[in-house]
Amino acid sequence: MRHRKSGRKLGRNSSHRTALFNNLVTALLTHGRIETTEAKAKELRKFAEAAITWSVDVHPLIAKGDAATPAEKAKLVHARRRARLTVMTDEAMQRLFGDIATHFAAGKGGYTRVLKTRVRKGDAAPMAYIELCGLAVRPA
Repeated sequence: MRHRKSGRKLGRNSSHRTALFNNLVTALLTHGRIETTEAKAKELRKFAEAAITWSVDVHPLIAKGDAATPAEKAKLVHARRRARLTVMTDEAMQRLFGDIATHFAAGKGGYTRVLKTRVRKGDAAPMAYIELCGLAVRPA
């Protein structure tokens, strides 16, 4: 029985699953929209929303710049380090704490949207887009 066990295993061991979701979050933050299987997209929401929340929570501190107190600077460093556990590239980190944090600064949650698209030809897997709500999609 799987009582109180959250998250899909997706046929992978834990380290492979962690790497998969880190790469998917990085791609999502870089491009704004990615296509993946529906199960992966639904599970990816949890990781992407957590990373975005770290950036949104410290957005006012980023705006302060050098006027921030040492405690506020420490909070900013902590948020960047926590986000770095999931986000793999510098480009995605800059976009996360820049464009994305600015765009979602007013909201609390609901940063991503999953849209069902098609059935994949090879294995009939249901596919879906996962995208950042209201943010411009970068061309691939």
